[in-house]
Amino acid sequence: MTPFSSQTFFNISLQVMNKLRHSDHVATTIVESLAITAVFLVSVAANAGAAALVTWERRPLANKTVLTLNLFVADLLFVSMIPLIVAVRWTVSWKLGYTACHTVLYVICMSGCVTITTLASISVERVQAILRLQTVPTFNLRIVCATVTFIWAFSALTSIPLSLFFTVVEVEFPGQGNLHICTLKWPDATGEIVWNVAFTALCFVLPGLIIVVSYSKILQITKTCRRRLWASDSPSTLGESPEYLVSRQDIKLFRTLLVLMLSFLIMWSPIFILTFLILARNFHDHLFISSTMFFWVVTFTLANSALNPILYSVCQFKNGWRRLCCGTVVAPLKQVPRANGRT
Repeated sequence: MTPFSSQTFFNISLQVMNKLRHSDHVATTIVESLAITAVFLVSVAANAGAAALVTWERRPLANKTVLTLNLFVADLLFVSMIPLIVAVRWTVSWKLGYTACHTVLYVICMSGCVTITTLASISVERVQAILRLQTVPTFNLRIVCATVTFIWAFSALTSIPLSLFFTVVEVEFPGQGNLHICTLKWPDATGEIVWNVAFTALCFVLPGLIIVVSYSKILQITKTCRRRLWASDSPSTLGESPEYLVSRQDIKLFRTLLVLMLSFLIMWSPIFILTFLILARNFHDHLFISSTMFFWVVTFTLANSALNPILYSVCQFKNGWRRLCCGTVVAPLKQVPRANGRT
């Protein structure tokens, strides 16, 4: 299986980028490097700020707080590979060694799986808390540790093929001699197809469905409680069946999870489409994926790590960023009654 026909990210990008490099398209590389570096800086600042807000605003510590912090950790790990990608943009051959080749795409895919799985875990945790009539945030160290461990272990195991089959190979390019590239070489096309389908289903489709089902359950409980309140004429009627308490904070959290899930699916869909297009090259060699398309799809996906904490902060905290940056909160002015009784 040749590097061009293998399902990979870096082999195609490196080959086309090497041609750009030797065609004196340095300006293109500068613009792309600045763009992806900006994504890195914004993501680090946004995730660090959001983690600080969650820690300060959500006290005492609760299960959902730890899971939310795990979301920001995954985003930071995700963008930690950007410096390596920038380095690749400026090197003619892969010079980062075998360890980096085995690591880069593995960490990126594992972090993405951790992100969406964490969102699903938060939704399940909130549904269980509501069904158990927990009105006060609870913290169970054993459950939290088990959940976080499962999330990372599940994500790490499902992404293992990217670490096993990525390797550095030597390829001869016309006019450039032998160059080393980091490429994904599957033992056979069947295993490649099975992994693509299974990884997409387990790490993205299934967690997304869990979030949707959890949100639907919360809406169902909320509507049921409201109907009972409207239909009851006396307090005794309310006691005939268990009443679940859905706080405004829970509703707002679930709406936040839906927003994060939608942004995740929108910003990760292009990379999955690109992956299946690369896979299709095994059967249709006429398919062409340009370096520009590849780079901006990857950058668009990486930008999700910067958008996640921003969306979470906007949806969950009104004055949190102002308090974090300025140390003050703008409170609404209260109307003072006048002497004539008017306000």
